[in-house]
Amino acid sequence: MATNIDKALYQNPVGMEEAALDEEPIEIEIVDPEEVNIKAGDLSIHMEEAEPSIDDFDANLAEFLPDSALQTIAAELESNVKDDLAARKDWEKAYTEGLKLLGLQYEERTEPWNGACGVFHPMITEAVVRFQSEAIMETFPAPGPVRTKILGKQTPEKQEAAVRVEEDLNYELTEVMREFRPEHERMLWSLPATGSAFKKVYFDPSLDRQVSMFIPAEDIILPYGATDLDTCYRITHVMRKTDNEIKKLQLAGFYVDAEIGDPDKTQTDIQKAKDKETGFSANDDDRYTLYECHVDLVIEDDPYCDCDDDGEPIGVALPYVVTMIKGTNTVLAIRRNWKEDDELRLKRQHFVHYQYIPGFGAYGFGLFHLIGGYAKSATSILRQLVDAGTLSNLPGGLKSRGLRIKGDDTPIAPGEWRDVDVASGQIRDAILPLPYKEPSAVLSGLTDKIVDEGRRFAATADMNVSDMSAQAPVGTTLA
Repeated sequence: MATNIDKALYQNPVGMEEAALDEEPIEIEIVDPEEVNIKAGDLSIHMEEAEPSIDDFDANLAEFLPDSALQTIAAELESNVKDDLAARKDWEKAYTEGLKLLGLQYEERTEPWNGACGVFHPMITEAVVRFQSEAIMETFPAPGPVRTKILGKQTPEKQEAAVRVEEDLNYELTEVMREFRPEHERMLWSLPATGSAFKKVYFDPSLDRQVSMFIPAEDIILPYGATDLDTCYRITHVMRKTDNEIKKLQLAGFYVDAEIGDPDKTQTDIQKAKDKETGFSANDDDRYTLYECHVDLVIEDDPYCDCDDDGEPIGVALPYVVTMIKGTNTVLAIRRNWKEDDELRLKRQHFVHYQYIPGFGAYGFGLFHLIGGYAKSATSILRQLVDAGTLSNLPGGLKSRGLRIKGDDTPIAPGEWRDVDVASGQIRDAILPLPYKEPSAVLSGLTDKIVDEGRRFAATADMNVSDMSAQAPVGTTLA
């Protein structure tokens, strides 16, 4: 707050002391929510909100840093994000191939003939649905997702406090945060298939409350060698926002008022595969792609930067959150990502990482990785059996050129007899059916064995949540 004293009324310290001794009532006049006038005797104090500065801990540093510094930070982060994407290229390829095995779309095949069987075996989809249905009932029961546990000696006061906390949090998650359950269900659907799923818990200034949003694994970009979010030095969240959403955040003061240009409409292979499976098209997608990088940086212009005894920066990186637009590299926000009273300046964690099966690196293993081979083999053999049955029921063959059959371009219906013109000899001598066999019993047995093995392996990764206590914490169930 800035204080201005009206010198015409405040003549000397003695006058102020006499005013205090007279104990005259203090008048407070609120002219504006940001301005306060205080009058006490001959003393008049006018207070108004100070202009934001880089010294404010919650300030947006993008408003104060020079353009050259912002361009350097954006260019460096863009290069780092491209390197991170290149490092997980094979992971994205496995992800894309795994989406096809869900069988959400029927495949129209032209080989070995038009209309050949294009069915997918629902092995992975079955395991995903089973996991999602069981997990949502356990993590989101009817009384609410929150359970409290008293540590140490139980007292009536602690028990009453535990009940209040449980009721308040359940009300917050079920009534206030209306997106919590739908986002949680989306997370439970994606988790077993891909192996990793994320949630982001943060304060949304446009809603003026906390939110908990699901983030698919492909939208969280982690560097090579990262194994844990708490120790990861760079986490990039790929966000997509419309022009109106960005403007609302700019008016709220969360983003700087800068030109955002035209949106970058390029799509990743994963997004294209998802659109194909779900039947959507991105022709009219006018959203902007934003990179929100939770990264350790050295910003020498930041007054909170560590310096030596001579006031020179010592080059120790501190945690920041940098938001920029993909394509134009326009920096919208740079904010400090530690608590103001934290002497260690530890990074504040906004993401929660759920893993189906822990993997070697940052991302976990899912059903695409564990039983993707089983599902692909079962799909191939299932199609062979269906195609073999089709050939057995509607066989083809060779016939003599001189043989004339009325309507020979359409199959013969049950109970139908057609006229045949035979030049000479018997009809059997002019027609040679190809030796198609019935669907192989060996292939059928092999299919059953592959499916049983795949289901058994998928079941070992699922916990038998039905045997758990109803009072088990949600975190324990998800773990």
